[in-house]
Amino acid sequence: MNTTQHAQEIEGLEQAFWQSMVDGKPNIATGMLTEPALMVSGHGAMKFDHAAYKKMAADDTYRLVNFKLSKMDVIFPRDDLAVATYHASQTMEKQGKSMQMEAFDSSTWIRLHEGWKCVAHTESPQAPTA
Repeated sequence: MNTTQHAQEIEGLEQAFWQSMVDGKPNIATGMLTEPALMVSGHGAMKFDHAAYKKMAADDTYRLVNFKLSKMDVIFPRDDLAVATYHASQTMEKQGKSMQMEAFDSSTWIRLHEGWKCVAHTESPQAPTA
Protein backbone atom coordinates (compact mmCIF):
# COMPACT_ATOMS: atom_id res chain seq x y z
CA MET A 1 0.00 0.00 0.00
CA ASN A 2 1.40 3.41 -0.93
CA THR A 3 1.25 6.68 1.00
CA THR A 4 -1.78 7.92 -0.97
CA GLN A 5 -3.73 4.77 -0.10
CA HIS A 6 -2.73 5.08 3.57
CA ALA A 7 -3.80 8.76 3.57
CA GLN A 8 -7.18 7.77 2.12
CA GLU A 9 -7.51 5.11 4.82
CA ILE A 10 -6.84 7.69 7.57
CA GLU A 11 -9.30 10.12 5.97
CA GLY A 12 -11.92 7.35 5.94
CA LEU A 13 -11.27 6.62 9.61
CA GLU A 14 -11.70 10.31 10.49
CA GLN A 15 -15.02 10.42 8.58
CA ALA A 16 -16.20 7.21 10.30
CA PHE A 17 -15.26 8.51 13.75
CA TRP A 18 -17.18 11.76 13.25
CA GLN A 19 -20.16 9.85 11.79
CA SER A 20 -20.22 7.62 14.88
CA MET A 21 -20.73 10.76 16.98
CA VAL A 22 -23.64 11.91 14.79
CA ASP A 23 -25.16 8.42 14.86
CA GLY A 24 -24.76 8.09 18.65
CA LYS A 25 -22.65 4.92 18.35
CA PRO A 26 -19.81 5.25 20.88
CA ASN A 27 -18.84 1.58 20.48
CA ILE A 28 -17.73 2.33 16.92
CA ALA A 29 -15.65 5.28 18.16
CA THR A 30 -14.02 3.36 21.01
CA GLY A 31 -13.04 0.67 18.50
CA MET A 32 -10.93 3.35 16.81
CA LEU A 33 -9.29 4.70 19.99
CA THR A 34 -6.27 3.57 21.94
CA GLU A 35 -6.83 3.10 25.64
CA PRO A 36 -6.08 5.55 27.07
CA ALA A 37 -6.32 8.32 24.47
CA LEU A 38 -5.71 12.07 24.73
CA MET A 39 -7.81 15.04 23.67
CA VAL A 40 -7.28 18.80 23.75
CA SER A 41 -10.17 21.17 23.05
CA GLY A 42 -11.58 24.47 24.26
CA HIS A 43 -12.72 22.52 27.33
CA GLY A 44 -9.13 21.61 28.28
CA ALA A 45 -6.79 18.65 28.04
CA MET A 46 -7.84 15.19 29.11
CA LYS A 47 -6.80 11.57 29.11
CA PHE A 48 -9.64 9.05 28.93
CA ASP A 49 -10.33 5.34 28.59
CA HIS A 50 -13.16 3.72 26.64
CA ALA A 51 -15.60 3.87 29.57
CA ALA A 52 -14.96 7.61 30.02
CA TYR A 53 -15.44 8.20 26.28
CA LYS A 54 -18.80 6.40 26.37
CA LYS A 55 -19.83 8.53 29.37
CA MET A 56 -18.87 11.72 27.46
CA ALA A 57 -20.77 10.51 24.39
CA ALA A 58 -23.90 9.86 26.49
CA ASP A 59 -23.92 13.46 27.80
CA ASP A 60 -26.44 15.19 25.54
CA THR A 61 -25.61 18.73 26.70
CA TYR A 62 -23.80 19.04 23.36
CA ARG A 63 -24.81 16.79 20.50
CA LEU A 64 -23.13 16.73 17.08
CA VAL A 65 -25.83 16.66 14.41
CA ASN A 66 -23.83 17.33 11.24
CA PHE A 67 -20.25 17.84 10.09
CA LYS A 68 -18.09 18.42 7.05
CA LEU A 69 -14.35 17.74 7.03
CA SER A 70 -12.23 19.52 4.45
CA LYS A 71 -8.64 20.44 3.61
CA MET A 72 -7.42 17.09 5.00
CA ASP A 73 -3.67 16.55 4.98
CA VAL A 74 -1.96 13.44 6.30
CA ILE A 75 1.73 12.85 6.92
CA PHE A 76 3.50 9.65 7.94
CA PRO A 77 6.60 10.31 10.08
CA ARG A 78 6.94 6.51 10.21
CA ASP A 79 5.10 3.66 8.49
CA ASP A 80 3.05 3.00 11.62
CA LEU A 81 2.32 6.63 12.57
CA ALA A 82 0.00 9.13 10.87
CA VAL A 83 -0.86 12.73 11.71
CA ALA A 84 -3.94 14.21 10.05
CA THR A 85 -4.93 17.87 10.02
CA TYR A 86 -8.15 19.30 8.62
CA HIS A 87 -10.92 21.88 8.87
CA ALA A 88 -14.11 20.75 10.62
CA SER A 89 -17.40 22.53 10.08
CA GLN A 90 -19.79 21.35 12.79
CA THR A 91 -23.44 21.78 13.61
CA MET A 92 -24.27 20.95 17.22
CA GLU A 93 -27.25 21.18 19.49
CA LYS A 94 -26.78 22.56 22.96
CA GLN A 95 -29.87 21.95 25.08
CA GLY A 96 -32.03 21.97 21.92
CA LYS A 97 -30.49 25.09 20.36
CA SER A 98 -28.51 24.78 17.12
CA MET A 99 -24.92 26.03 17.10
CA GLN A 100 -22.34 26.21 14.32
CA MET A 101 -18.61 25.88 14.91
CA GLU A 102 -15.64 26.07 12.57
CA ALA A 103 -12.45 24.48 13.87
CA PHE A 104 -9.05 23.20 12.88
CA ASP A 105 -8.44 19.65 14.07
CA SER A 106 -5.58 17.20 14.19
CA SER A 107 -5.47 13.50 15.03
CA THR A 108 -2.51 11.23 15.63
CA TRP A 109 -3.03 7.63 14.54
CA ILE A 110 -0.82 4.63 15.31
CA ARG A 111 -0.96 1.33 13.46
CA LEU A 112 -1.18 -1.55 15.93
CA HIS A 113 -1.62 -5.25 15.20
CA GLU A 114 -5.44 -4.75 15.11
CA GLY A 115 -5.24 -1.75 12.75
CA TRP A 116 -5.06 2.04 12.97
CA LYS A 117 -6.05 3.58 16.33
CA CYS A 118 -6.35 7.25 17.25
CA VAL A 119 -4.11 8.08 20.21
CA ALA A 120 -4.58 11.88 20.36
CA HIS A 121 -6.95 14.50 18.96
CA THR A 122 -6.89 18.29 19.17
CA GLU A 123 -9.49 20.88 18.21
CA SER A 124 -8.85 24.61 17.88
CA PRO A 125 -11.86 26.83 17.17
CA GLN A 126 -11.38 29.05 14.15
CA ALA A 127 -10.94 32.70 15.06
CA PRO A 128 -13.89 34.87 14.05
CA THR A 129 -13.33 36.78 10.84
CA ALA A 130 -13.86 40.52 10.91
